[in-house]
Amino acid sequence: MSGKGTHGSSTGTTTPAQRPEKIRNVALVGRSGAGKTMLAEAFLAATGAINRMGSILDGTTVSDSDPSEIHQQRSVTLSVLPIVVDDVKVNLLDTPGYADFVGELRAGLRAADAALFVVSAVDGVDAATTALWAECESIGMPRGVVISRIDHPRARYETVLAELQGAFGSSVLPLYAPIRTAGGITGLRGLLSGTVSDYAAGTLRPVRRQTNEAERADSEAARAVLIEGIIAESEDETLMDRYLDGEEIPVDTLIMDLEIAVVRGSFFPVLAASAETGVGVTEVLDLVTGAFPSPVERGVPAVTDLDSGQTGPLACDPDGPLVGEIVRTTIDSFLGRVCLVRVFSGTIRDDSTVHIGGSGLADRGRTEHAGDERVTHLQFPMGSALNPAQYCVAGDICALTRMSSAETGDTVSAPERPMLVEPWEMPEPLMPVAVQAATHGDEDALARSLAKVAAVDPTLRVERNAETHQLILWCMGEAHAEVVLDRLRGQGVKVQTVGVITPLRETFARPIAARGRYVKQSGGHGQYAICDIEVEPLERGAGFEFVDKVVGGVVPNQYIGSVEKGVRAQMQKGVSAGYPVVDIRVRLVGGKAHSVDSSDAAFQAAGALALREAAAGSRIQLLEPVSAVTINVPDDYVGTVMTDLSTRRGHLTGVTSLGGERSEVTVEIPDAELLRYAIELRALTAGSGWFRRAYLRHEPASPNVITDTVTM
Repeated sequence: MSGKGTHGSSTGTTTPAQRPEKIRNVALVGRSGAGKTMLAEAFLAATGAINRMGSILDGTTVSDSDPSEIHQQRSVTLSVLPIVVDDVKVNLLDTPGYADFVGELRAGLRAADAALFVVSAVDGVDAATTALWAECESIGMPRGVVISRIDHPRARYETVLAELQGAFGSSVLPLYAPIRTAGGITGLRGLLSGTVSDYAAGTLRPVRRQTNEAERADSEAARAVLIEGIIAESEDETLMDRYLDGEEIPVDTLIMDLEIAVVRGSFFPVLAASAETGVGVTEVLDLVTGAFPSPVERGVPAVTDLDSGQTGPLACDPDGPLVGEIVRTTIDSFLGRVCLVRVFSGTIRDDSTVHIGGSGLADRGRTEHAGDERVTHLQFPMGSALNPAQYCVAGDICALTRMSSAETGDTVSAPERPMLVEPWEMPEPLMPVAVQAATHGDEDALARSLAKVAAVDPTLRVERNAETHQLILWCMGEAHAEVVLDRLRGQGVKVQTVGVITPLRETFARPIAARGRYVKQSGGHGQYAICDIEVEPLERGAGFEFVDKVVGGVVPNQYIGSVEKGVRAQMQKGVSAGYPVVDIRVRLVGGKAHSVDSSDAAFQAAGALALREAAAGSRIQLLEPVSAVTINVPDDYVGTVMTDLSTRRGHLTGVTSLGGERSEVTVEIPDAELLRYAIELRALTAGSGWFRRAYLRHEPASPNVITDTVTM
């Protein structure tokens, strides 16, 4: 952008930054396979952080930080790769592009101040890219775009640029035009600077020269569009009139306005690059250091002072009160709990004491916690490697190792002034996976290992279903489930998956009367209780009613409650298939008692027997859970989604246009049809659809559910 030329070495990447103005935190964002990790390696090679491209060790790249990434052959975790460019420290946050790991993406966006989208010149803009863009737009994240893989034989640079502008608006504009020589792209022509970056020599550092007259003429139309786009975003309202009057606007003025618009999130520069040939790598680094915001410009999330209860913003000041946030947690067999921390204010120092606290995630089985811990190992991450450091200033990112209880989302602050950072929104896991220990002896090991895995993965929810007694892992999708299971097995746990059991209910299909007779005599006091009941079904969701209609005291008052207890206990156990009974009214209409042998226990037993006898003479109906589901999809997929819902026994309740070419479909659908819907909706909508659900009621189960209550 500025045409600075080559960049300084990054041999000092482990040296702490001194001021936040000299830091850039940039999330690399894009769909899986777009080339983010390869581009990150090109940045590392261009700045001297690694000696060569493709720094492969045992099949892993420098950004691999989780054994699951090797097995899965995809990036599943957030990695931090620091480089130094012209005395500016740039923390590259390589985020996963696969939809199952949106939690890691959001962690990367939380730690970043800008996002650099990587879009393949071969694959172009798809629904996944659009969804990622919307994710960044929702939090006002400044963005730039790199069209990668421009050297590929099937690259479509101009087409992909048009797709970007069609999807994200007219403020998406290129800063450079590719130069083609003998069918390949060997350089870039700066539309503002009027310079050519020549990469023909095959090095990561280009030779710079001024454009000639023919090249300037060839770029004139694209240059005019870029200038008009920058002026349209300028805060100087006179600039457009001056431009239209024929005044030549100084390049420095245009660059300054461009940088302001990028920081404001209203202008999105596009660059072209190839990780393999190095074309465009220097220009991308120029953009990152020159146009992307520093932590000071981006600001600090809302913070609550726990002593005063006051909530407000803080400045990104190394001398201010300490406030940091744990954006990612891993557990290492040697280093223990490793916490990746974005420092928003103040300075973390090695061998200091910090306060760690969090509001917890109650719906994920976590509780509020707080305590002081000593920072015994302060480090700077470089992918999977860690380098010791003495301190980390506001705006920078560091790692704290050997932490005892810290979790993702916790706030790091000073013990004398504890703070709490406003949390970011976690995605809701919606795919259940039932697991069990392979043997009885593995159960304790499974419980211990699962607690560790859940502590570092806030997108995982662990539930012990009170009705089915199954251990359920609620995951983001199939790939997420595979990673969780890999991590468990990596700790030596023998675990296996089983079918998810749908928690059904039972109810009576018609009214019926029955008698419960519990009479036993075995010497001494016997047991004597007889009760007559009438059972009738109620409407769905009505619950349970017990009515005393005894006349003449045939069942003494002190035993009326005993009968009800017995009925309720039997309802919980079930009367046919072992599922709880719901939505019935039971009337106690008669019975008999004995002055000596009757007791509370006897009438409880008689009440339970009476309900079982009633069930034996009636038709018992199984009920399955139904949820209210809201599905958010692009307009193009509404018809496809609705057709699919009809095959899932869904009852459509509405379709609402949300604007922005998206709609919301609401439907009532049995839970048995939702077990894999997180995966199937993604396939139906090319990764662009998502849904939320809430339990609604139980309804009569379909025949296939009745014959097979264990479904997958």
